[in-house]
Amino acid sequence: MALISTHVLDTAAGRPASGVAVRLEILNGDGWDRVAVATTDDDGRIQAIADVDDAGVYQLVFDTGAYLGPNAFYPTVSVAFNVTATTGHFHVPLLLSPFGYTTYRGS
Repeated sequence: MALISTHVLDTAAGRPASGVAVRLEILNGDGWDRVAVATTDDDGRIQAIADVDDAGVYQLVFDTGAYLGPNAFYPTVSVAFNVTATTGHFHVPLLLSPFGYTTYRGS
């Protein structure tokens, strides 16, 4: 199984973003199917949103609007990535600020 995890850091505040709802989805022929949902802990982490058995294109959808407030420029952030092996660890951090974000494959 491939472990998928994430970490959200609030770069404007200089601290972890706790309480961010995150949805994991997999792409199928007709769109996206929900795989799992979770919320970041006090350290901004979701240690294991899912262990997946299938290779494919997945996406993490972050509910940034609930975290940043009603005037959030990015009310959601979707990060699609390719799981090419059904073993290993796929860590996808999100660095978040009010008017920007970045992501990368972490370890």
